[in-house]
Amino acid sequence: MDILKRIDEHRREEERLAWEGTFADYLDIVRERPHVAQTAHSRIYNMIKDAGVEETEGGKSYSFFSREIFGLEQAIERLVEEYFHSAARRLDVRKRILLLMGPVSGGKSTIVNLLKEGLERYSRTDAGALYAIKGCPMQEEPLHLVPVDLRPELEEELGVKIEGKLCPSCQFKLKHEYGNRVEDVPVERVLLSEDERVGIGTFSPSDPKSQDIADLTGSIDFSTIAEYGSESDPRAYRFDGELNKANRGLMEFQEMLKCDEKFLWNLLSLTQEGNFKAGRFALISADQLIIAHTNEAEYKAFISNKKNEALQSRIIVMPIPYNLKVSDEEKIYDKLIKESDMAHIHIAPHALRAAATFSILSRLRESKKQGMDLVKKMRLYDGEAVEGFKDSDVEELQNEYLDEGMDGIDPRYVINRISSAFVRQDTTCINALDILRALKDGLDQHPSITKEQRERYLNFISVARKEYDETAKKEVQKAFVYSYEESAKTLLDNYLDNVEAYCNRQKIRDPITGEELDPDEKLMRSIEEQIGISENAKKAFREEILIRISAYARKGKRFDYNSHERLREAIQKKLFADLKDVVKITTSTKTPDENQLKKINEVTRRLIDEHGYCPVCANELLRYVGSLLNR
Repeated sequence: MDILKRIDEHRREEERLAWEGTFADYLDIVRERPHVAQTAHSRIYNMIKDAGVEETEGGKSYSFFSREIFGLEQAIERLVEEYFHSAARRLDVRKRILLLMGPVSGGKSTIVNLLKEGLERYSRTDAGALYAIKGCPMQEEPLHLVPVDLRPELEEELGVKIEGKLCPSCQFKLKHEYGNRVEDVPVERVLLSEDERVGIGTFSPSDPKSQDIADLTGSIDFSTIAEYGSESDPRAYRFDGELNKANRGLMEFQEMLKCDEKFLWNLLSLTQEGNFKAGRFALISADQLIIAHTNEAEYKAFISNKKNEALQSRIIVMPIPYNLKVSDEEKIYDKLIKESDMAHIHIAPHALRAAATFSILSRLRESKKQGMDLVKKMRLYDGEAVEGFKDSDVEELQNEYLDEGMDGIDPRYVINRISSAFVRQDTTCINALDILRALKDGLDQHPSITKEQRERYLNFISVARKEYDETAKKEVQKAFVYSYEESAKTLLDNYLDNVEAYCNRQKIRDPITGEELDPDEKLMRSIEEQIGISENAKKAFREEILIRISAYARKGKRFDYNSHERLREAIQKKLFADLKDVVKITTSTKTPDENQLKKINEVTRRLIDEHGYCPVCANELLRYVGSLLNR
C-alpha cells in the first residue's frame, strides 16, 4: 500500500508540473523568470552549478558528478569551466561538438548518463523549467514566434536573447491555424525525458548501407503525400530524427568517429550556425548540446584523415583519463560491487585497496625526479605524506606527463576478476590475497596484453602484495597495542618527560631513588627511529612536540596519546616491536594456552568491532600475519 501511495503522489506531482497557456501568458512568465528562456548549454551549466560547488585545495569539486565519478576532479573542472561555463555565456565554444576522449571504462559514458538523468530531474524544478509551443515536434522555444524585426525591443524589455526561427511545422500552424495571431498560440511546460524522446536523444551508427539519414533529421511520411500533395508540406514530414527530438537539450552521438561521412555533414552547419538541413525545407534552427565519446586510438585515426579537417575544427576535445588516486579507485570498485548481486559477500578491509594499488601503478609513468619511484608517486597522488617531498611536488609530477592516466588497467577488468573471485570462493568473505590471486590468474586470459606488459603487471601485483603485507601487520599491530593501552600511555608520558628535560636542558628525577639523571637518549631515539626521525632531525622534532604541548596548555587542553599523529604512530610501532615475539607466538601457535587464547580472542573481537572484519577474515588475517612474522 505504501508504494501505491507513493505512485499516486508521483502522479499528482506530474499533474502539478503540467502547465498550459497562451503565448501572452508565457511572456508574463519570462518577465518574472527570464531564465526559462535560457539556452540548452546555459541550462546544463546551471544544473551542474546548482547541485553544489566546493572549493578544494586542488580546485573545484562539483557535487553533480562527485557522487558517481571518483578521482577525476581536474578533468571535470576543466569540462565544466572551459566548456559548459563558456558555452553558457554564449561564447563560440557552444557551437562545437563536445568530444570526451579517454581509455575504455574511464567514466565517459557515466558523465553522459549523469547529464541526461540530471536534465530530466532539472526540468522538473523551478530553476530548470522550460516551455515550448504546444504540439511542436521539436519542443520549440515560444519566443521564436516574435518577428525578427521586433526582437531587439523585446530582448531589451525582457532581458533575454532570442536566437533561431520557427521550425517548418510551427510556421505552418501559425499561418494556417492561428491566422498569424502570435498571442493565441498555445504554450506548454516541457518535461525532458530520454524514454519519451523529449529534449534528450541518442544516435548510434549502424551499417551505413542500411542506416538512413532520416534517423538524424526526420523523414517524409509517404502515406500523407496524397492528402497534402507535396513533400515540402510540413504536415507530410515526420520531424522525429534525433536532432529534432534532442532540441532544447542534449544529443549523445555514440561512436561518432566510426560514423559514415554523410551523417557527419549535418553536424557542420549545426555546430557553426545552429541549424541543420532536413527534407525540402529551409535550414531548421536547433539549440542543443552534441556530446560524443571515443578513445585515443580512434581519435588519432580520425584527425589523420584530411577529409575530416572541417569537422575537426568544430570539435572541442576533453581528455577523460583514468583516476590516479588509490582511495578513489576503491570507491569505484565499491560502487560497482554494491550495484551487483554479490553485495552480500563480505569483502575484508584493505582487499579493494590492494586491487586499487595494482590498477593505479599500471597507469602511472616513471618520473625523472630524483628519488621518486612509482610507489612514492602513488602515495603522493593519494594525499599521503612522503618523506623528502612536499605537496608542491605533486603539481610538478602531474605536469611531467600530461597524458598520464590514458592507459593502464581499467576498472572493468578488475571488477570482472573480483567477480571471478566471488564465484570461485566457496565462502561468505574474500580478502586481499583472494583478489590479487584472481587478478594474476586473469592476466593469462587477457587477450590484448603483450608478454612485456604481462611481466610488468605481475611485478605490480607483487608490489601490491608487499603494500598489503605492511598494512596487514599494522592492522594486527594496532589491535594488539590497543590491548596494551595503559602501556602506550605510560610510554608516552615517559617520552614527554624526557623531551621536556632535553629541550629545557634539565635533569630528570628518578621517581624511586630520587636521583637526578640526564634525559634518556636511548629511550627517545628508540621511539623516534620508528618513524624515520634521523639524528640530525631529532632536535627539531622534539621542539615541535614541546610547542604542541604548550599550545594545548594555553587552550586548557591536555596533550594526550591522540594529540600528535606521528608521535602516536611511533609509540605504536615501538610497543609492537617490543611485543613482536608475543604476537608471533600468539598468532602462530597451534595449541595456544589459556592466556594466549584470551589474547587472540580479545584481538579478534577488536578487529571485528572496530576495524570492519568478520570472524572469517579476522582469523585469516591473524594467521597470515603470524606467518609473515615467522619468516
